[in-house]
Amino acid sequence: MIIVCPSCNAKNRVPEDKLTEQPTCGQCHSALVPLAPIELNEQNFSQFITGSDLPIFIDLWAEWCGPCKMMAPHFEQVAKQYPNVIFAKINTEENPRLSSAFNVRSIPTLVLMNKTTELARISGALRSTELKQWLDQQLTAQN
Repeated sequence: MIIVCPSCNAKNRVPEDKLTEQPTCGQCHSALVPLAPIELNEQNFSQFITGSDLPIFIDLWAEWCGPCKMMAPHFEQVAKQYPNVIFAKINTEENPRLSSAFNVRSIPTLVLMNKTTELARISGALRSTELKQWLDQQLTAQN
């Protein structure tokens, strides 16, 4: 499978059975699937989303949003448990075109993507157990 490096945007081919072994980029040697959310923005979003074969779980948030701040540590905690999913954050204030493209009506909004296809969406702050439960349901439904 192909995974785009979140650090340098290089495309890397990784055997699916090696995902749990913390694969690194052949170009910059950064983690390809960091067990923490990555930042996506209007400059890197398109290349990243179209080039990666793994599902991408996106948190659309804003700095002023209390529920977003409350959920952030839960999102980070859950990211450590899914080596087969890329967790990403998009600041809606700094990336208004992405916010508009996702048709964000309330934040936080969580979107599960497979390349350019939106698989599922949920709005509102969730705790770790709720995030895991929702994500597990969506991943199971896709397989």
